[in-house]
Amino acid sequence: MKFTITALVLLCLCSFSTFAQNSYSVKGASVDSVANIKLVNTSISVLNAKDSTLRKFTRAAANGSFTINGLGKGKFILLVTYPGYADYVEKFTLDSAKTTHNVGNINMNLKSRLLNEVLIKGTVAAIKIKGDTTEFNAKAYTIQPNSKVEDLLKQLPGIQVDKDGKITAQGQTVQKVLVDGEEFFGDDPTLVTKNIRGDMVDKVQLYDKKSDQAAFTGIDDGQKTKTINIKLKEDKKNGYFGKLDGGIGTDGYYQGQGLYNKFKGKKKFSVYGTVGNTGKTGLGWQDNNKLGTGGGIQFGDDGSAFFDGGSNDGGLDSFSGRYDGQGIPKAYTGGVHYDNKWNNDKNSLNTNYKAGSLEVDGTRNNKQQQNLPGDSTNIIKSNTDQTFNNYMFRQKLDATYTVKLDTTSTLKVSVDGTIKNSDTHTTSNAESRRIDSTLINTNSRTLSNKVDQQLFNASALYTKKLKKTGRTLSLNVIAGVTESKAHGFLKSDLEIFNTDGTPKSSEIVDQLKTDNTKTSRFISNLTYTEPLSKALSVIFNYGFSKNNSNADRKSFDQSAPGNYNLLNDSLSNHYIFDQTSNQGGINFNYKKGKSTLRFGTRVANIDYKQVDEITGLSGHRNFTNWSPQANFQYKISNYSGLNFGYYGNQTQPTIDQLQPIRVNTDPVNQTIGNPNLKPSFTNGFYGYYNMYKVISDQSIWLNGSYNFTTKPIVSNVVTDKEGRSIIQSVNLNDKQQSNYNFGLDMSRKLSVIGLNINARLNTGGNIYYSMVNNELNKTKSNTYGGTIGLSKYKEKKYSIYISGGPNYTIGQASLQPDRNNNGRGFNADYYLSIFLPGKIEIGSDGQYQYTAATQSFDNAFRQTIINARISRAFFKGDNLKASISGNDLLNQNQGFTRSASSNLITENRYTTIRRYFMLSVTWDFNGMGGGAPKK
Repeated sequence: MKFTITALVLLCLCSFSTFAQNSYSVKGASVDSVANIKLVNTSISVLNAKDSTLRKFTRAAANGSFTINGLGKGKFILLVTYPGYADYVEKFTLDSAKTTHNVGNINMNLKSRLLNEVLIKGTVAAIKIKGDTTEFNAKAYTIQPNSKVEDLLKQLPGIQVDKDGKITAQGQTVQKVLVDGEEFFGDDPTLVTKNIRGDMVDKVQLYDKKSDQAAFTGIDDGQKTKTINIKLKEDKKNGYFGKLDGGIGTDGYYQGQGLYNKFKGKKKFSVYGTVGNTGKTGLGWQDNNKLGTGGGIQFGDDGSAFFDGGSNDGGLDSFSGRYDGQGIPKAYTGGVHYDNKWNNDKNSLNTNYKAGSLEVDGTRNNKQQQNLPGDSTNIIKSNTDQTFNNYMFRQKLDATYTVKLDTTSTLKVSVDGTIKNSDTHTTSNAESRRIDSTLINTNSRTLSNKVDQQLFNASALYTKKLKKTGRTLSLNVIAGVTESKAHGFLKSDLEIFNTDGTPKSSEIVDQLKTDNTKTSRFISNLTYTEPLSKALSVIFNYGFSKNNSNADRKSFDQSAPGNYNLLNDSLSNHYIFDQTSNQGGINFNYKKGKSTLRFGTRVANIDYKQVDEITGLSGHRNFTNWSPQANFQYKISNYSGLNFGYYGNQTQPTIDQLQPIRVNTDPVNQTIGNPNLKPSFTNGFYGYYNMYKVISDQSIWLNGSYNFTTKPIVSNVVTDKEGRSIIQSVNLNDKQQSNYNFGLDMSRKLSVIGLNINARLNTGGNIYYSMVNNELNKTKSNTYGGTIGLSKYKEKKYSIYISGGPNYTIGQASLQPDRNNNGRGFNADYYLSIFLPGKIEIGSDGQYQYTAATQSFDNAFRQTIINARISRAFFKGDNLKASISGNDLLNQNQGFTRSASSNLITENRYTTIRRYFMLSVTWDFNGMGGGAPKK
């Protein structure tokens, strides 16, 4: 009887359990979205949402219907697949209130019909994948009042944003953030992500932006930029928004920023301004890639060359206008942006004006060890103390106008002009000693230099699609002019000592130096594409370029105190440069299925003439540059692929390496030319593999490269017993230098706890040569490192990130085999932000750096930097915020770098921004229209 009752109870429990399980189910039917045909045998899978593991599987019946029972409570993912159709993915939840999820008819879409469109939907369509573009619907994510685009991006799968605003998507760094497909104040991503409101966003698109040429021809040239496009809601394109913030701190620190944006349909107007001495220098000065900002005459891979005589500014110090963390900066910047489209988007204009000044004051200490051939006692140790004041004012105006001439042709015209004025002052005191600490020399120098530069560039790109599909013609023309005038003084007192440390001789220099340079450039490139078949295309291009430069560099000695009118012939020169280039190329592009193969070569003939107006001497060089290249891509899926490539580059010696221009700015180190230099040639190989899985938010990025250079151009440094060095470039005909890099990045979201984990392994190394006192020095260097990072983010709740890992360096030079620079280190960083009740937010970030002692550096370096802040928001929309922040709470930011190369080992220490506290107030404002703007 007892057995019967027990069996009955167990039977009831099992029946109840079975009933409970069967009561939780999902059902629906799969049909063709257009023909309305029932799709029989469609694969139906239910995955656990927390880890994407398979829970249940079935196939659709003859009428396309399906039912999956026995799921239980929880969060799930429904995956519906059918050959030739785009996958359907939907998240759903089953609980006691909702035991059955009925998806109804699932309209399956043919891939060929929707260009490989994949719908991933939840309550609303959260993610849509079209070809290579992932589109996130902002409505599917939590957007708090007054949050920014940055807060929205942190919620999107596959996208991470660090404390500085750097964006990583699918394992790669995002380099551009556009607004409605247009650049916004140039290409500074953080201006968009940190200032545009999140509730203004309709869609976020993530894709690899092709080059203008590839987008026009449809032929992939391998040049892609990871890009995010922010599409605004129609009703948010009519109104204004902006931000004002200001702060005052201890020890004289301050900062402020204002930003105002006005939208009206397709018109955008923005203005901004920043002030401060906390290291923020505005929107970033990333405009130095135009004519006249390089150094000397550089021959590019395509044979092009340009000369910027102002790069050395008469041999004196110059200032790039960038803050690199050394010294205390004072920055004042501002800008205006305007863009518009009209005439049914056939015409568009994008223009920007930026202006700003930057002043940097500071001190540096440089310790250097120079290992010379011989035993371990043949070493020179130098110590230099320096103070500097650098100032630059720069303003730039640029505009791009695009017009669609007809359905097949487009003209794009761009112009920009820049005015720069810089003023630098540097004072340094240096001494060099032998290994026994006896003095070799001392040198006291004062340099001052004023430089005025004007730059102008213009370009036009005309594209034409011809009748035959894939047949195109494009012409690109670029012209530019740069004028630079430098005026400065060099005062130097060099003392030489005997081996016993007693004074031997002295050299005093007191000179005025001028450097006037004018450079003009014209470059053209004509490209024609011809489809040979559906899979094979050929690209022809021809380019003509002309460069002219006039560089007048003079040094004047004094005839009387303060009267600098005696020309120093040995330190003066006036060169006229004339260079003509003819470049041609042919490249083939084969694309079939998932594979793309590109291969071809470029060849450039360069004719170069140089005339010294002072001596009447002239030089002439004519050479040919070859640049073969090949690339293979295999697209495994929309989110994974392989890429391998090869390139070859011939590098011509620069004019500064060839011509014997003597510069006495540093009497201890002087460079002379070598007119017998020959070009070197570099062979390079590279490859990468990338993979990203949407459901598990998992990515892998594997990349590597290797290159070697034959007949490399290296430096020969001859140092005498008085510590003075003569530097000259030479070829090594029987040696080759090499370099390699390898990296593995992995990331995955652990759904069970919502934690993102990422890891990176990297290694790199090189073998390079130099000449020291005419003896060959071979240097080997290898580095190994790894980091692991953890992060978790919840909108208006918390944001946490921590990362850290070790590194190890191996380095040794053949001239000093008994010494090495082997050493280990460890780096870590973190940031966190926590929202508390009462609209209070607390946050902190920090970095830890450790570098162990080595044979070269007998002391270890440790540094921990911690920053913290607390803020409170006010009003309903949280649009007013007051904050108290502390920078470098432990006051350990020491300003420190170490490096070792060839026979030189260097350690630098410099003044930098250290501990301070600041009180700041931020006000966000907006007035956006309630309806779509009238067209």
